Parts: sequence; structure tokens; C-alpha cells
Amino acid sequence: MNIHEYQAKQLLREYGVSVPQGGVAFTPEDAVKQAEELGGPVYVVKSQIHAGGRGAGRFQDNPDGSGGVRVVKSVEDVRDNAAEMLGHVLVTKQTGPAGKEVKRLYIEDGCDIARELYLGMLLDRETSKLVMMASTEGGMEIEEVAEATPEKILKVQIDPTAGMTSEDARGLALGLGLEEGKQVDSGVELMLAVYKAFTDLDASIIEINPLVVTGSGDVMALDAKINFDDNALFRHPNVAELRDEDEEDPAELEASKHELNYIKLDGSIGCMVNGAGLAMATMDIIKLKGGDPANFLDVGGGATKERVTEAFKIILSDDNVEGILVNIFGGIMRCDIIAEGVVAAAKEVHLSVPLVVRLEGTNVEQGKQIMADSGLPIISADDLGDAAEKIVKAVKEAA
Repeated sequence: MNIHEYQAKQLLREYGVSVPQGGVAFTPEDAVKQAEELGGPVYVVKSQIHAGGRGAGRFQDNPDGSGGVRVVKSVEDVRDNAAEMLGHVLVTKQTGPAGKEVKRLYIEDGCDIARELYLGMLLDRETSKLVMMASTEGGMEIEEVAEATPEKILKVQIDPTAGMTSEDARGLALGLGLEEGKQVDSGVELMLAVYKAFTDLDASIIEINPLVVTGSGDVMALDAKINFDDNALFRHPNVAELRDEDEEDPAELEASKHELNYIKLDGSIGCMVNGAGLAMATMDIIKLKGGDPANFLDVGGGATKERVTEAFKIILSDDNVEGILVNIFGGIMRCDIIAEGVVAAAKEVHLSVPLVVRLEGTNVEQGKQIMADSGLPIISADDLGDAAEKIVKAVKEAA
């Protein structure tokens, strides 16, 4: 789960991370009120959407104008810019051309920036350890830094038994060129606070870009992004309450209500699979055979007929879908149950695109017979390669 910048800063502040003062605004009047409480003389008006690159983004109705993060010097400027941003669609590198409507702003104190740095924390899946990363190249996309100048990314692998130590943080602080004394102490304190927030909140990533050194030598989080492990949200009801469903893809949101793992992609072949690994393999083989998957969809190990029906509806809610491939390995899940769900779903949604089904495992023969007796034009496949070839061919022929 992702949250907005202002929510991330609120959480980090509770752990002792230094952040500028600010408040959320949903109307230009709210923005003025927040600015008046801050007192100025410099304010930052920040669009709050679940996407990066807001400052460099542009609004659809004013592509030559200013971006989604603006520095202003009066309360009236705050009002004017809030009116220009709220209710308008901001397009960034991460939103795609459709952009996202700005429904809330963060009005924040201006900051005397002496240096911009980068700080991030995530799980390194190669070592199964948490890693904190830092770079002197703050304000840039960390992927660009990794590609162009990987030597500028510093990393500390954190011992899972000892946790992050002051020595770990001090090494990163010195590597960033923070000056001995106040800057190093401030940097160490912030890094240890980020580590505690990450572990306490079951975060999957915390990113501060930029992390800044102010003119007075303080180290402060000028931006903040936190993603959370959905599987741990039951332990953090206060975090779950921060979810903004307006920022989520409607189909992905609907899928989550039915315990389906769905991610929309750009292709034309809808996929329904049980198991994340098998789903990834299915998508790979579709690509290998010349097609493009329209989604990742894992129905899980205990899917019911009703859940399969909902999965079909979600796949077909994507207008780009020109065919569907169902790939089920029946271990815990019985193939006859899946077949009943496929047949029921195809009838209920009045399926009008090619459908290829590959079943293997428990009660596979019963499942195949149910589909054969359905009277529906379901194309049966013997294995995954055969299924991918058949759906790619069927989509091309239908086109």
C-alpha cells in the first residue's frame, strides 16, 4: 500500500525524523489557512498524488505552465496556485499520459537548502537483509544514478540480529560528506529513526529524495515516500486508515475486495492463473510466443467458482483485452471447480473474445469434461506452451 507524502512525513515525524512544518489542503481556502498558520515568508505548494516526478510534471490543461510543486512568497500566491492545481490532472513520468487528478495539496514551509542528498531503505532480496542506501545525488531518480554513476550509491547491509547501529549510520553520513559535528549527528539520528520506522511499520520501502542539509547544518527530509507490506496491514490499523482508494486503479481495487491479486498491464491477452510464480511464467511464455499480457492475475490456491467469475469480470473490464488464457495447476485447487467457474463466468459475462484453458492436476479429466459439455467455444490446451501458442493465434485471427 502506498500513501501520500504528507502522510509519510507525519509518520516519520512521530519517529523523530526532521521534516518541514506543513498541512494538507483540499480547497484554496484550506491552502490559505495552512499558509497563514505557517507564517512564511516562503511556502511550497505540493500536489499530493501517488506518483513521483511531480515537480517536473505538467498539468494537462496547461502543459507549458508550472509543475506540481511550486515555491511561492505570499499567501495570495498560495491561493492562486492552489486554484490552478486542485481539480486538475497532473501528468508525470510515473502517471503515464492519463495523469492523475490533484485532489489535495500539501502546504509546507520553505527550506534553506544547502545540499540535496538521497536516502532510501528496502529489503535486498539477494541477501535477505534490509539495506539502507544513500547518495550525494539528491533530487535525481535513483535508477538514473545507478545506471550512470553507480559508485555514487552507498549501501549498508543491516545485520538482522543486531539491527542498524550508530556505526552503520555514521559510515553513511561520512560517505555523504556530512561535516563532523552537528551535521553528522543530525544525519545519524535521522537514519536510525528511518530504520525504526521501517521495521516498526512493516514498510516495504522508505525513500527520502531529497534529503537536505539546511543552511544552518540540519539534516531534514524534504520529501518522503513510504510503501507498506499489504500482508502486514492487519497489525497496523492506523496505517490502513491512510489508504486513499481514489489513487488506486479501479480494477485493482475491485480485485482486492475479492482476494484477487491483479495488476493491469498494457497488452491484449488477459491472464488468469493460480500462483504468482506460474502467473509470471505464463506472462513470459505469452511474450515468447509473440503476444502481450494484459494483466497479472493470481486467483490464489483456494479460489471458488464465485471468485473465478469475478476474476473474469475484472479481466474483461479492460477494453484492451482481446483474448483470455486460463492456466491452472490444480493442487489445493481442484480443476473441476475451476472449470465450473470458467463456464459460469463465460456465460454470465457473455464472453465474446477467444478463451484458451489449460488445466493440470487434481480432477483434471472432470474439469476438461465440464468444459467440453458446456457448449461454449473454449479452446483446450495440453501444456503451457501449447496454450500460449493457441491464444496468440486466436487473438490474431479474431483481429
